[in-house]
Amino acid sequence: METGGVLLLFLDLGLIIAAAQIAGAVARSLGQPRVFGELLAGVVLGPTVLDILHWGTLSDAEHLYQSIHDLAELGVLFLMFSVGLEVHLQELFSVRRVALWGGAIGALLPVAMAIPVVLPFHYGLQPALFVGVVLAATSVSISAQTLLELGLLNTKEGIGLLATAVADDVLAILLLSIVLAVLGTSGETTSAAGIGWILVKMILYMGGAMLIAWFVLPPLFNWFDHQPELTHSVAAFALVMALLFGWSADVLGGVATITGAFIAGLGLSRITERVKTEILESVRHVCYTFLVPIFFVSVGLNVDLKAIDPRLLPLAGLLLVSAVLSKVLGSGLGAYIGGFTKGEAFRLGVCMISRGEVGLIIATLGLSNGLLTNELFQPVFLVILLTTVLTPPLVRLVFRQRTGEPEPLRFGAGVSQAIAKEHDDG
Repeated sequence: METGGVLLLFLDLGLIIAAAQIAGAVARSLGQPRVFGELLAGVVLGPTVLDILHWGTLSDAEHLYQSIHDLAELGVLFLMFSVGLEVHLQELFSVRRVALWGGAIGALLPVAMAIPVVLPFHYGLQPALFVGVVLAATSVSISAQTLLELGLLNTKEGIGLLATAVADDVLAILLLSIVLAVLGTSGETTSAAGIGWILVKMILYMGGAMLIAWFVLPPLFNWFDHQPELTHSVAAFALVMALLFGWSADVLGGVATITGAFIAGLGLSRITERVKTEILESVRHVCYTFLVPIFFVSVGLNVDLKAIDPRLLPLAGLLLVSAVLSKVLGSGLGAYIGGFTKGEAFRLGVCMISRGEVGLIIATLGLSNGLLTNELFQPVFLVILLTTVLTPPLVRLVFRQRTGEPEPLRFGAGVSQAIAKEHDDG
């Protein structure tokens, strides 16, 4: 890109970040999550309203889009790294049966329900399957922030939500990796022998990466922390690990880069609390003020809501119903099997409705890899947007109707406190 192109990139990034911050603040003032405002900012800046990448002064649209796309991909990588880093295993272990059953059924039922919804609209099995993978995801931050406002995040149901969402997202990311590996970037199905080798390679990578992340990274970073000359570089080395694990996931394991970044974060969640807090604060500064807003706005830049074919509106409506029911029924049934009462299980299922940032990550990866067409991406994006905005009022409604005193769970610093800090910072 020439010097003029760089200057245009500076201008575009300034507009994107300013719009994201303002829209996020407005969304929070209205009781909605920041991500909702950032998504709407992207829609306004994109072809739906302003179409800033095609203004007369911003004529280098192709290069601008590629640069913004690359920064957005970096934001996704660090976002999933921070998700893994914020996992606190002691909290989640206490509700492990709820998490395993709720996460598994809550991730698989949306896939099973999405396929028969999409197929009648003359899309093939592969895009229908990928839409199901998108809807398998959930966004823990949106419901967790709502429970935090209600003072219920440290209750049995709140910790159950956090644990179930982690299990759900791990399975959703694995489903994404399998689909991307099997279908590739061309959307052509791999042979049976090829699928076998892909699965072997994925299993070997996942096992090796988990062993390294679990047994090598924590003592290595605790050692870094005791070296005076490296103390201030711990956060930088953490970002290096996120990048290396992301690179190795794709190159060595054939899985999504975000899977590798998540594994790196999961391993580093076991380091001392002080070092982890230092890393989290540094990652937040990089991610939430710069890269992550670029990602959410860039999603909106890809969407032209005016171009949605009217014949796809029934598809969007049916997908929305499927998205809501599959999480309430799937995660709710799993939580009930795992030991929650019917009321607790139902409320947890409602908390899992939002697809938020994780659904957007998966949908965007499908778009860039040719597994979702631009046409099909539009109703999927609309469903993600609507589940994001519907979840907070629904959560407030079902918890307002609960009877009895909430059952508190007391732990040390962990996921709930990390989300609380993010909420306060937001």
